[in-house]
Amino acid sequence: MHDEKGVARRSVLKSAALLGASALAGGFPTMSFGRSEVGRSAAEGGGPTGQNTASLRQGMFGFMLGHEQFTVPQLVELGVACEDAGFDLLATSDHLQPWQANEGHAGMAWVTMAAIGQRTKKVWIGTTVTCPTFRYTPPVVAEGFASLSLLTPGRIFLGVGSGEALNEEAGTGQWPKWPERSERLVEATDLIRKLWAGGQVIHNGKYYQANMKQYDRPAKPIPLLMAGNGPKAMRRCGQYADGLITDPKTWKEHKAEFEAGARAAGKDASKMPVLVEAFVTVGDKAEARKAAEFWRFLPKAFKTYFDIRDPQEIQNRADREIKIDDLIADWAVGTDPNVHIKKAQELFDSGVWIVNIHSGQADQQKVIDFYGREVLPKVRQGAKAA
Repeated sequence: MHDEKGVARRSVLKSAALLGASALAGGFPTMSFGRSEVGRSAAEGGGPTGQNTASLRQGMFGFMLGHEQFTVPQLVELGVACEDAGFDLLATSDHLQPWQANEGHAGMAWVTMAAIGQRTKKVWIGTTVTCPTFRYTPPVVAEGFASLSLLTPGRIFLGVGSGEALNEEAGTGQWPKWPERSERLVEATDLIRKLWAGGQVIHNGKYYQANMKQYDRPAKPIPLLMAGNGPKAMRRCGQYADGLITDPKTWKEHKAEFEAGARAAGKDASKMPVLVEAFVTVGDKAEARKAAEFWRFLPKAFKTYFDIRDPQEIQNRADREIKIDDLIADWAVGTDPNVHIKKAQELFDSGVWIVNIHSGQADQQKVIDFYGREVLPKVRQGAKAA
């Protein structure tokens, strides 16, 4: 989900009232990568110096649709079930290959999003995350997500990150060092927003060149969130994105860097969405251990494994280097709703806007039904875990 080598998403849910009308506001400060002109003013419709607002709000529950572990048809049905159960948002992974070979799948995320959008009415849909720098060029990402927005107006968000070798190196042969990949991400994000604004865009950047107009603009503003998994990436997310995608540990350790980045860009971090992925198992520890076999790489995903092209090699190393019980120690595991309510409350109370539930267990419907029945309503009613 996130994107940095080991370099050194106040209480927001005290009652159901906080689930209301908080809006995302995220002006995008430009970064100098060369000459760039936009043939439409920001005041006419947003863009790199305009204001991007949407109805992502505090207290949302998301559900992770893992393209690594399930097929596109399965994920479409699960997405529909999530809306029926009361989830607010669906996050999709966007991979060319799975992280581990035993996960077994890697369907096209944008296809899944388009299909779910046509069968749902309210739920937000977006990627955590898309890499817009190598296998997808920035204009292709701009066009793709604008088209998704036309199919599903006001319910599409774009999450971006600097990528992993298992996708970018595997599919293009390109895999530069972290500083270049991070610079590319910022420039790509800038170009995407300029294209969304409309008009002729002439962009002569350090990494990308474009002289074009995107004729089909987004139906509604598209929130652009950025993934961070270390201090430098967290600061970058605060400075250049509308919001943040991260994990609980990174949020706890480097929240201040995100806030500092926002301040540097003249933004209020408390008004920027933060999506945090929370792993859960609705079952006992044996079931959690079984699920964790597919996600064993996680503790080292963005320290070392992101540099490995081959999913089988990642799986082999994770099997040797990571203990299952250490991996699941911070997961919400059990069939007692209070275990899951407490974990969600802790994240919301730390400033997280969107708790994105991710379960690696085979029976995803079991998790969806349990959360829809036992967790979401109680958290929204302000109930505290016993």
